[in-house]
Amino acid sequence: MADVKCTHCGLIFDESAMIIEKEGDKTLFFCCHGCQGVYHLLSSEGLDTFYSKLGKTTLTPPRNQNFEDLEKFNLDGFRNKYVKVNKDGLNEVSLIIEGIHCSACVWLNEKVLHRTDGIIEATINYTNNKAKVVWDNDKVKLSRIIEVIRSISYDAFAYDPALQEVRALKIRRDYYSRILVAIFGMMNIMWIAVAQYAGYFTGIEQEHKNILNVAEFVLATPVLFYSGWVFFRGAYFGYKNRMINMDVLVAAGATLAYLYSIYAMITQRGEVYFDSVVMIITFVLVGKYLEVLGKKHAVDTLDLLTSTIPTEIVVIKNNQKNLVALENVEVGDIIEVKAGEKIVIDGIIKEGAASFDESSLTGESLPLLKLIGDNILSGSICLDSTIRYEATKDSSSSLLHSIVTLLEDSITKKPKIEQLANSISGYFSVIILLIAAATFISWYYLSDIGFERSLIISISVIVIACPCALGLATPMSTLMGISLAAKRGILFKEASNLETLAKCDIAALDKTGTLTEGKPKVIEANFLKEFDISLLYSLVSNSNHPISKGIKNYIAQNFENFKELKLGDINSIQAKGISATYNGQKIFGGNNALMIDNGIATKNITENLVFNFAVNDGLVASFELKDTPKDGAKEMIGSLKSLGLKVVMLTGDHEKSAKNIASELGIDDIKWGLLPAGKAEVIDDLHKQNKKVIMVGDGINDSIALAKSDIAIAMGNGADIAINVSDVVLLNENVEKIAEALQISKRTYKAIKENLALSIIYNVIAIPLAVAGFVYPLVSALSMSLSSLIVVGNSIRIKRLKFKK
Repeated sequence: MADVKCTHCGLIFDESAMIIEKEGDKTLFFCCHGCQGVYHLLSSEGLDTFYSKLGKTTLTPPRNQNFEDLEKFNLDGFRNKYVKVNKDGLNEVSLIIEGIHCSACVWLNEKVLHRTDGIIEATINYTNNKAKVVWDNDKVKLSRIIEVIRSISYDAFAYDPALQEVRALKIRRDYYSRILVAIFGMMNIMWIAVAQYAGYFTGIEQEHKNILNVAEFVLATPVLFYSGWVFFRGAYFGYKNRMINMDVLVAAGATLAYLYSIYAMITQRGEVYFDSVVMIITFVLVGKYLEVLGKKHAVDTLDLLTSTIPTEIVVIKNNQKNLVALENVEVGDIIEVKAGEKIVIDGIIKEGAASFDESSLTGESLPLLKLIGDNILSGSICLDSTIRYEATKDSSSSLLHSIVTLLEDSITKKPKIEQLANSISGYFSVIILLIAAATFISWYYLSDIGFERSLIISISVIVIACPCALGLATPMSTLMGISLAAKRGILFKEASNLETLAKCDIAALDKTGTLTEGKPKVIEANFLKEFDISLLYSLVSNSNHPISKGIKNYIAQNFENFKELKLGDINSIQAKGISATYNGQKIFGGNNALMIDNGIATKNITENLVFNFAVNDGLVASFELKDTPKDGAKEMIGSLKSLGLKVVMLTGDHEKSAKNIASELGIDDIKWGLLPAGKAEVIDDLHKQNKKVIMVGDGINDSIALAKSDIAIAMGNGADIAINVSDVVLLNENVEKIAEALQISKRTYKAIKENLALSIIYNVIAIPLAVAGFVYPLVSALSMSLSSLIVVGNSIRIKRLKFKK
């Protein structure tokens, strides 16, 4: 039979070995099922114009993919462990896409996934190759999604932090071996190059020159095709999918120099550039490896939160200990935790007492003692005892899971500035190849330097350009910013919120619970007659009102000989106070109105809160309370002002109380007497003035204003609805974290702009120098690698941010 070309890859085989198909009047020949599958995929996606652009060029057939294990992605065990259902009833999974080399690979995978029916969202983070995929399980199964990814010669597997280090080690070992070969070749070829250059200037016999040329060829070949394989593979997939990426530039530059050197070696005309081939591959490969290490280091903080989460915990049922999968624990189950173990589900202690380390959640370095009835948070570590506690949430709604979900979502949401950079880098490589071609033509036809020199100049242009630095400029910075914020107990729900927060110019702050403790404290106590302090302690212990709690705390801190008595006829009087009886005595505690109702005279005239205590018909004590500002609130306000923000305080309190707190904190702009809708109206008015507004709050009454603002910051101890509508969550009550969040966002945004400026300035200077013939290819390779490393290094500097106090 006759030889025929494969319809996809263009390679020639005997017709008897081909897979033959009929498509209308046309006969299709495929050398393997891989080529057949990719051909039909491109046709179905409307990308079949690829073959007309391919011309006579042949391709490497796609590698064989394993489709036999696809069903495991639909199994209940896999779904329970890796797939979650969001509030809209859609399925979500985090995947690692294997084989991604550049932003072009990200673009291709996202495009193919978005074209798959049933997939609602597909976002891939270039820095760690992690994809978030949201789909409708009624329309498409996860196995089909994995199949689509594999059909374009990539692979995907579930994101599992416990396995990430194993995969990272495998990648590093592969780079080690390739770099070892490259460095061995470079070190030896440099000695030969010294002899070559010496002979060039002092003269050398052709016979000796031929021996040196062959030796360089022997050393350069494995470096190009083994060490440089990562670039050829990336270039192949980029070219196959009509995307020209950084790998295309490296592979094209090195291959052109290699082919010309072979020509010069065989014809014995001109000089060989095998040393440049080796230098290009070695420098760029080492730079790529250091870039991989930098990206791995950047995501370690995020992986650290999830890598130590156990998959099973001890649940007590019928007085028996049972190991139960985390996802099967239900609200109300009794869980046992031993010293040194991590709490993974929120709950209330039922048996025992222990100290807990909550530093990873709140930044509090000192252990906290928790007793029966106290809440414990997932993510904290039991330090010194065995306890049993009742689960108040399931694993999917506990604090630790919420933190992990927020962080995972945040790194997949691309800021606008990153989307712009990615779109520019997508066209960048094409432009560089056109400039290189124009450079070759101009030098060859418009000067007398000849073919060899013209080719070397054009190779320098190809190699020196670096779209990779442009593509890394934003994701590396945002990842470092999110990582630093997470370490300090600040969670950004999306990476894009870093950019938005950095651009805000007004901070609107709720008063109660945000700037103040929301826990009135006694600032003055007047004891008018002697009485048993246990009576007062027992009375306020029967009330949950913040003022009663303030009196109770005051007694606990200032008295020793008191106890809780059993009172009778306890009666809470709305908006006034509480009354009770004890051994025939009638006791009252509350405000002036309660005293007047019971014919008890008072003389309290103050702007602060008042609590009176009366026994029978006589006033025996009165207390003046004040809701004090939180520690660090004044310093935080000063930091916000120093960062260029105008500060406004919003409160529902009366004018005098609001002005007292504002004066103490140094806030000039105050809005008092506001209902929840009134706070939202203030935000709307600021928007009408073209202001970008940060709103910080913690209560249900703040939720409307939080939703209206450009960036909503919720205190972690606040109401669930406030946290749900927020963009940034502070994991503890430390108000200084508000200023820290702003400092991190501004520093991150500054780093992004610096990285983009460095990338643009580098290319604006380097490319014209290469076009003018001032840059040698090996210098181009070194410069290209350095530009990427500078971007990575500048991003890592975010970790050294010094916070203003």
